[in-house]
Amino acid sequence: MTMAASGECRDGEGFLLVYSITARSTFERVERFRDQIIRVKDQDNVPMMLVGNKCDKAQEREVSFQEGQAMARRLGCDFVESSAKTCINVERAFYTTVRMIRQLRDRRTGGSRANQLSGPGSIKRERRRPKCAIL
Repeated sequence: MTMAASGECRDGEGFLLVYSITARSTFERVERFRDQIIRVKDQDNVPMMLVGNKCDKAQEREVSFQEGQAMARRLGCDFVESSAKTCINVERAFYTTVRMIRQLRDRRTGGSRANQLSGPGSIKRERRRPKCAIL
C-alpha cells in the first residue's frame, strides 16, 4: 500500500485504505495513513473504507478477517476483503465509498439529492448508468 502525497489527499473526498492480507506490514501502516488523511483534510468525518486485498490468496494470509474487522471498528469505517485479481468486492468497495461521499454531501447541503431533483419546479433528470472506474 502506498499513500498519495499530502497534496493529493487534500483534494480527495473519499478514501480506500487498502492493505494486503498476505503482508502484515501493510496492515500495520493503515492507521498511520488514516491519521494523515484526517490531519490533512482537517476534519474527522471523511468517507473512508478499509479494504483487505488479495483474499484470493487465503493460504498465504498473515492478517485475519477478524483483525481487519477490529481495525475498521477502531477507525470508525466500513470493512471488506477483496481481490483485485479476481474482481471480488472491488466494485463494492468503490461504490460503498461513493455512497458515503454522497451522503456526506447531502448532510452538508441540508437535503437529499432525490428531494433536490424532484421538488416543485425542478426538472426530473433521467438516471444514467455509472461509468466504469479502474481502481
